[in-house]
Order: sequence, then C-alpha cells, then structure tokens
Amino acid sequence: QVQLVESGGGWVQPAGSLRLSCAASGFTTSSYHIAWFRQVSGKEREEISCITESGSSTTVVDSGKGRFTISRDNAKRTVSLEKNNLQPEDTAIYYCATKTSTASVCNLQQYNSWGQGTQVTVSS
Repeated sequence: QVQLVESGGGWVQPAGSLRLSCAASGFTTSSYHIAWFRQVSGKEREEISCITESGSSTTVVDSGKGRFTISRDNAKRTVSLEKNNLQPEDTAIYYCATKTSTASVCNLQQYNSWGQGTQVTVSS
C-alpha cells in the first residue's frame, strides 16, 4: 500500500522560506509521479507542481512560478517543495499525492494516493 507523509510545514514570516518534504513508501514500481497541492479552508484545492521519475517537472500555479521549486531524490524516495518569498496568501494545508505513470511529462490530474497534509502559515 502506497503511503505518503508530508513534513516541513510550520509558521514563517512574510518573505521567508520553507522546504516541504514528501516521503513515499509502498510502491511496487519506480515509475510514478508526485505532485504538490494546497488547500485553504473553504476553498477548492489548488494545483502547484508535479515531477516525474526522471526529474522533469511542471509548475502550474502562477503565483508559485519563480518562487516554488520541486525536486526529487529517488534513492530516498522523497520529493521536496522549496518555497521562497512566502506571502500570507500562501497560507494553506499542503498535500503531496502520487500516481503510477511512465509519461515523460507530468500533469496535475488523476492522482489517487494522498498524504495527510502539512500546515503552512505565513504571517507577521
């Protein structure tokens, strides 16, 4: 059974940085994509970024481009999301998710296994 565990959330002041990690286990294949999403209470889940097995990534959230960087360590089976210049509107629960895929380019659809999420709060 696939299991994802997020970590690294917390409180940070505006313009600060955080690095979120997603530890993955239980895969029967090495061909999987991992993505990050976020959700503010009462709002729809927002797609952020995804990454393939080979490290090819896609970032879709406009507000994250240039500020959010996704990376992957296949040996450790972790995917990280580095977030810089955080602003109060980045406050949310951040989730990682995964799906089996051999595609060379990832998208943010049809992820079927999810972590429990980690809270990020940006305030002064």
